[in-house]
Amino acid sequence: MLFQRTFTRAGLTMHQVRQDRIPFEARQHADPLHLMRQFGPSDGAAMRYVTAAHPERTANLPR
Repeated sequence: MLFQRTFTRAGLTMHQVRQDRIPFEARQHADPLHLMRQFGPSDGAAMRYVTAAHPERTANLPR
């Protein structure tokens, strides 16, 4: 409730903040397990976030 009021005053929703935070975390930590623990996306979604944030690190992974 406290967070919701705070975000509402700022003109944001909690969903918008979460959507912004996942790519930020993917850029900071090139670890899909970190994203899965923090935000709960599937393994495929976590890998897509990390691949988008760090294409140079994932270019040689087998598909």
